[in-house]
Amino acid sequence: MPLRALDLHDLTESVLGCVCAALQDTARQVDGQPGCPCRTCVVPGAVAWDWCDDPCSGDGSGGQLSVNVLRMWPSNPFPNEDRTVMGTRNCMPAPVTAAELAVTLLRCAPTPDDQGCPPSCDELDTAARITHVDAVTVYNALYCCLPGTSTRRRGRQFVIGQQRLVGPQGGCVGVEQRVTVALPGCAPCPTEETSL
Repeated sequence: MPLRALDLHDLTESVLGCVCAALQDTARQVDGQPGCPCRTCVVPGAVAWDWCDDPCSGDGSGGQLSVNVLRMWPSNPFPNEDRTVMGTRNCMPAPVTAAELAVTLLRCAPTPDDQGCPPSCDELDTAARITHVDAVTVYNALYCCLPGTSTRRRGRQFVIGQQRLVGPQGGCVGVEQRVTVALPGCAPCPTEETSL
């Protein structure tokens, strides 16, 4: 069945909220760990790395958390691409649509000082610790939260993909986590009268 118009966007909003809540929980448990950045967005297309400074009153909540859609495809069985040839006059899509999302969390990276000296090992170690805790938190958030984002009795199907550390670049360093999520269709096909 086809998707409802807001199925994909609602999923991205759920993922964003889930990861932000997990970051806040981790900040309460781990001394010195910043919480969810003050800038959290679902973004269209590629993520712009333009918010790595700390504009939120110096409380450590700077950076950016974003979710974006990388691609979608008909899937049968999930998460494999369905290559079934469909007729031109009927509406018989695959039973599931797969959507690959990227969750990107960027924080401030240590940079050279005013004299051009590189960051100290202590500064780099602190940034590495924050990034590593962020990496685990984002992974755990998806693993624990995604099953509950569906109204289906069995929960939502998903495959956690590759995670990579990104940066440092432009004063930013962080984590990009990919996840592929099943979107079961439940919308009817348009009738011939409404599609004319």
